[in-house]
Amino acid sequence: MPVYTVHQPPLRHNETAADPDRFVFVREGFAFWAFLLAPLWLIVKRLWLALVIYLVAMAVLVFALRFAGLAPGVRFLVLALVSLLFGLEAATVQRWTLARRKWTQAGVVVADRYDEAERRFFAGWVERAPVAATVAPVTPVVSAAPVMRPATPSSYPIGVFPEPGSGR
Repeated sequence: MPVYTVHQPPLRHNETAADPDRFVFVREGFAFWAFLLAPLWLIVKRLWLALVIYLVAMAVLVFALRFAGLAPGVRFLVLALVSLLFGLEAATVQRWTLARRKWTQAGVVVADRYDEAERRFFAGWVERAPVAATVAPVTPVVSAAPVMRPATPSSYPIGVFPEPGSGR
């Protein structure tokens, strides 16, 4: 069953709580489209710095492989392995970018589909959210009459214990 990490955006200047519409769910595991079309996947996910790093790293790798004089089949195999590694680590790249943008991890959800993960997370998130107090705080009632206490311990009924600080 897929695992999703949930990331909460930093608060804007006029917000007191994070907007649930801005939360991001990152699916853990192999990302097929990141493996097959890494630059397009990075553009769709808006991972601009990761895109620049990927393009520079791939250009350097292609140049190094050609400079080494390796056969085209070996070069293809090396580039396919790099693409496989990127497909495996795509969620890590996305989480790294969110952390760099000051997003915090709000939780982890296990669900079959994305919409089910959202429902499960927000159901638990609402339960954990602090509830604003709508009732006035309770003030202690002060009695003008003295409290009567039993004089001897033998007058207590069975199973009832004396008040703290009272005589024995």
